[in-house]
Amino acid sequence: MAGWGSAGRVALGGALGALVAVGAASEAAASPEDVFGFGARSGAMGATGAASAEGYEAVYANPALLTYSHDVKLHLGLMGADFELSTKVGTRPPTAAPYDRLAGSLIGATLPIPLGGVMKDRLTLGFAFFTPFNLIVRGHILYPEKAQFLLPDRTQSVAVQAGLGIDLSWWDGRRRSEGLHVGGGFAALAALAGDVLVAVDGTGKIGSSVSDTLVAAYAPVVGASMDVAKGYRVGAVFRGQLVGRFDVQILVKDLGAITVPPLQISGVAQYDPWQIQVELARTAGPLRGALSLTYKHWSAYPGPPEATVRCPVDPETGKVDPCGALVPPAPHYHDTVVPRLGLEYAIAAKPGVEMLARAGYAFEPTPAPKQHREPNLFEESRSMITFGYGVAIRPPILAGLDVDAFCQVHVLHGRDHVKDASVAGDNPGSPMTSTSGFVLAGGTQVGVAF
Repeated sequence: MAGWGSAGRVALGGALGALVAVGAASEAAASPEDVFGFGARSGAMGATGAASAEGYEAVYANPALLTYSHDVKLHLGLMGADFELSTKVGTRPPTAAPYDRLAGSLIGATLPIPLGGVMKDRLTLGFAFFTPFNLIVRGHILYPEKAQFLLPDRTQSVAVQAGLGIDLSWWDGRRRSEGLHVGGGFAALAALAGDVLVAVDGTGKIGSSVSDTLVAAYAPVVGASMDVAKGYRVGAVFRGQLVGRFDVQILVKDLGAITVPPLQISGVAQYDPWQIQVELARTAGPLRGALSLTYKHWSAYPGPPEATVRCPVDPETGKVDPCGALVPPAPHYHDTVVPRLGLEYAIAAKPGVEMLARAGYAFEPTPAPKQHREPNLFEESRSMITFGYGVAIRPPILAGLDVDAFCQVHVLHGRDHVKDASVAGDNPGSPMTSTSGFVLAGGTQVGVAF
């Protein structure tokens, strides 16, 4: 064991160091659109949109609404967020949680497919991208007992969306009546897979090699909308579970009598639950708005870390043999329902110019239980208060120009996590941890029709 204690630890340490270097450049996180909404208009209206989204924002909100966009249009924008979160352990002063600010660019486009006759304006493609300036994706998979908020890293990732909307409204030979619209698409993000090999090379020295791959994870987005009365519309959208994982295996070979089991550096660094959003919207007149409910299936969330040592599978029974390996505790999340409200008031400044004032509210209940034992995975209920302003310029002045801005204040409602006395002595969160904070977010975008 003496030889392994020196050279082996150096090699394994080097392998882990290389892996950490890779992870720093391409960690996994979650989708910012699930936290802030997608786009300046949706972001200003409480992240509503299943029946009210316009332009490229419909790619995430409800792809069926893409068919209401009949112009080729490009949007460019900027978005940022600042996380002011803190923990207070026992009687100690509050401690600020050190999370980086979010800053990135927005790109969105709508592209009607030019068909004639009865198929005119029936198919529209949409694309949307959010790209942080300094990373691809980011997340932290820490020990469960390490005090950590899950919210900030859920926004630090590239968000890629694409969708197709189809207008199924009835055609009477002269005009199209308002009716059913359907659409589908996908959301994508990056995940990491690879391996680290520690072995004896041709010269008899212990070395290591690292091989990793940035892979894509996908989730479907499908929706429908129906115009139920003049100026009123209902919409529903399903967004699939979006999971980004680390999955890197460390293999130690050719060390003589020394046997080291394969080690897994893995876990769920990003998780958006599958969700269903239904919405009723008023889409005509100077005062427009939307009211929606979103069901989120958080109970399937497995938690950030996974077991470092995997027990083998019995080839005959297909069951996992009990091997005594430590398994991270289950997070015991529960499903939630998120209510959202968005309002928009349009003022006709002059022919071809419309000014738009927007506001919204959403309550995001926490899916996480209070942390009574070792884990300190903090996820808080929060109120999201939103505001925004826009200017839309249309013919006869321009073919189409939109300038929009929004801001959001997320207020964490705060919780007291009272620790079980049987584990308090070994728990860094003992005897009680209080959490609180707020998030400031905002952005702007410009859209041009061609």
